[in-house]
Amino acid sequence: MPRSARNKAATGIYHVLMRGINRQVIFEEPEDYQYFMAVLERVGFQTDDEGLRVGQNCTYYAYCLMSNHFHLLIREREEKISLTLKRIASAYVYYYNRKYQRSGHLFKERFRSEPVENLDYFTTLLRYIHQDPVRVGLAARAEDYPYSSWGEYCGKVFPLARLCHVEAVLQRMPFDELQKMVCAPLPEKTDILDIDREESRHQLSDEQVKQLLVQYYGAMNTSQFQQLERSRQVEAIRALREQGASIRQLERLTGLSRGVIYRV
Repeated sequence: MPRSARNKAATGIYHVLMRGINRQVIFEEPEDYQYFMAVLERVGFQTDDEGLRVGQNCTYYAYCLMSNHFHLLIREREEKISLTLKRIASAYVYYYNRKYQRSGHLFKERFRSEPVENLDYFTTLLRYIHQDPVRVGLAARAEDYPYSSWGEYCGKVFPLARLCHVEAVLQRMPFDELQKMVCAPLPEKTDILDIDREESRHQLSDEQVKQLLVQYYGAMNTSQFQQLERSRQVEAIRALREQGASIRQLERLTGLSRGVIYRV
């Protein structure tokens, strides 16, 4: 069946979401988040043979990197957004596979996107993207999470480390007003592009599952787990399921498919 065409934004602005294949973890440690942000900066510009910037491929207004997916609020400039996302993904997958001695796909083949046609929805997305870590319990406040662009808005990030066109947003909305909006919880039924949400409660947290994988199976990350013998993988899945880990949780942290885990 042919894929449906993406909805084009008259503004050129999109909310993009891309997640790990089988919901697996794509950022294992701080270095991975930092490398990905360096990729975003590099891909955002066109350069000449001497490395000097000669054009702009895209503009970032917000980002948030979570363990198994990322959000971008991005404007298409001198290249199509599909090419920009392809180059971002390719650069990061090359780095990740080399570092963790793996091969093959890391992301779901096709990113998800939605057009952003007005200021109201744009600001709703600013709020939503920066609240993602708070919503799932990774941070008490948006400003406490180190891998989102909120630090650029609230002044916790040095200018040289900035990726986003903060000034364009603050020209439309004073920071005090923006801060109040970002810190206010979104309504439960806000209609925003999203991945299938994990069950709201787990008997085991992701961190507890990771600790058990290290303690009993020596698997420090997703790639190492995938290199275990299948009998050891099955043993681990059964043990973790008995202790309360969910199927979706194990998809993210082991990289195994839902079908494989369910059959175990």
